[in-house]
Formats: sequence, structure tokens, C-alpha cells
Amino acid sequence: LPRPMAPLELHHQLSSISSNNQLSNNHIHPAIPTLGHLYITHSLLGGNARCRAMLQTFALLLQAYTPPPTSRDFRHDVDHSLLKPAFQYWTTQCRPHSVSMGNAFSFLKLAVANLERELEWNHAREILLESMEAYVTERIEYAGKAISRHAGSKIQEKGDVILVFGKSEVINRLLLDAALVDKKTFRVIVVDSRPLLEGRDTLEILSRAGISCTYVLLNALSYLMMREVTKVFLGASALMSNGSVLSRVGTACVALLANSNHIPVLVGCETYKICNRVQLESITGNELGDAEEVACTDCARLGPSNRWNGTVERGDSSGEKSEGEVLADWKDQPNLKLLNLMYDLTPSDFVTGIVTEVGILPPSSVAVLLREMSPESAFKGTS
Repeated sequence: LPRPMAPLELHHQLSSISSNNQLSNNHIHPAIPTLGHLYITHSLLGGNARCRAMLQTFALLLQAYTPPPTSRDFRHDVDHSLLKPAFQYWTTQCRPHSVSMGNAFSFLKLAVANLERELEWNHAREILLESMEAYVTERIEYAGKAISRHAGSKIQEKGDVILVFGKSEVINRLLLDAALVDKKTFRVIVVDSRPLLEGRDTLEILSRAGISCTYVLLNALSYLMMREVTKVFLGASALMSNGSVLSRVGTACVALLANSNHIPVLVGCETYKICNRVQLESITGNELGDAEEVACTDCARLGPSNRWNGTVERGDSSGEKSEGEVLADWKDQPNLKLLNLMYDLTPSDFVTGIVTEVGILPPSSVAVLLREMSPESAFKGTS
């Protein structure tokens, strides 16, 4: 495979693909494997980033697609010849889709189904493009601003010590707004864990903004939680209908320890990430990452994006193994298995409040949001 690209390169890569490529049963538009490569190499992480990239790619596919002349209903052709093949490619050949991607895909299918059959294709395509743009603007961008406003009100003017885990787009945004816009003074403790080490990106973003930061790994959490932390802000990959939070593995440990020390835990999450599933543990429905990432003890990454340095330092001429080769032969050990879970589930009992674009709500209100923020209501909001 070619060198993984940073997330910021996605727009340039997709824009460079000719819009004259047609998608048919015998040909896959080059934008589909391009985005799939970013997914599978973890060059593109985070529910919002993955959802934006998916909708951007769908927009490119729609611009390049023309229904066949023999088509009786272009809605059926768009659904079965354009949208489903691309989505199935990403979910079966690359990575399981996130809840954010699944909800956005359901919205897009509903938008296609609600088109008038007699519409000209060019007009229908413009409606779909506008619907996707409105979805990103309202459900992601505007939602992030509202969450920043609601959660920022809980940060004191001076003296707060805020703990965050890994990397969350919405949490980074509210911290930047609190420091740069509201001029509040606080310190951030960035907790990180292997193998992705996403907290390094958070540390870089906040440090460049002039926010005082401390960087620690997950194994130092108990010492810091008992001595310094006043608030915990966490991101979420999904909200289950019973109020549980699905997020990057390690989040449940942070919430559990904060709850045991009576420290408030606020979870920032857009309503489009709410899932109608009920999940009680972290094994069912989880995603397995590459076990080689756990075996690699080097922890080195290339640049700010989440990409692995596949090179492992070799031992010297004396024949001794270097630190990076400790688990190099793990596949040859019959009694050794490596498990790399991508997510864990935080019970609602460990969460003080869920910060959404509609306000700060208790976890028990997630079911109400699920009913109010359904794909049907989201589509009506764009019409």
C-alpha cells in the first residue's frame, strides 16, 4: 500500500480525481478506495472526520454519476448502484462503520427516497448535494459550536484543572473557545494511551493555542485524579439509547475513577451520534484493531496524524534484542494472543451530564433525543 495520507490531504486527493469517472457494476470510482485506504490505515480517525469524508466522497460520486438511459427510477439506481456499493466497500473491506457514518448514510438514503420520481437528474443531484451540505453544517458544525457554548459555561474564570482523554474534536473546540474567546484561565491534563496515542495531537493543538498542558499516560491517572483534577471532559463515538457512552478504549477507566473521586464527568457528543441500540458491555459490537499495533512497543508515529512507524530498530551486533522486538515473535507463541479493542462502553452511572447542541442533559434523556433527532426529522429540517 502507498504511504498513508494525513487527514488534511483528503480534500486535495479527492479533488484531484477526475469527475468524468462513471460508477458502474464493473468499475469503482477511485475516490472509494482512496477514502477506504485512509480508514484502514487510521490516517482518518474520529467520528466527525470519518463522517465528513464519507459525505464528501458521496458528493463527488453524485457529481460523476449519470443514471443509465434505460432507468425507470433514478432513486433506485442511485441507492443500489452508487450509495450501497461504496458504503459496503468501506465497511467490509476497510473498517466497520462508526455510528456517525451509519446515521449519516441513513439520512442520505432517506433523502434519495424522498425525491420526486419525475425530477430531472441534474435538479435531483443539486437537492442531494444541498441536503448533505446542510447535514454537515447543522448536525456537525453548528452542533459543535453549541456544545462549546454549553460546556464552556461550566469552566470557571480561573483555576480549573480539566482532564481530557485522547482526542475529541468537540472537546478541543470547547477548550480553545474557552481560552481564546472567553479568556478563561485553566490548565489541561491530557491523558493518553497506546496504541493510537491520539492525545499527542490534542497536546499539540492546545499547546499551540497557549493553553497550559500536562501530558500523562493512562497508568498515571489515579495519582492525578485524586490530587488536581476539578472537571473531566470526554468525547464520544456514540450514545446508546440507555445512556451508555461508546468511546475510545480507556474512556471507561477515566470516567470510573473520576466518579469514585466525586469529580464531575461531562461527555460532549452531537445528537447525530445517538444510536438506538442498547449495549451493556464492551465486547459485543466492538471493533478489533490490528494486533501488531499492540505488539509494537516503539510508540513512534509519523507526524501529527495517527500513523504507525512500521520500522523497528534492530539489535546491535551482539545479538541482543532491542526494546522494539520484545513481542516480535508473538505469532509463534501458541499460548499468546494479543487483543486490540478500539472502543469501550462507559455506563451511564459514571457520567454526570451529556453535553449536546440542545443543552446539558442527564444520560436518562438520551432516549428522548433519539426520538426527536431521528433521520426523518433531520431531513425535514433541510427541506
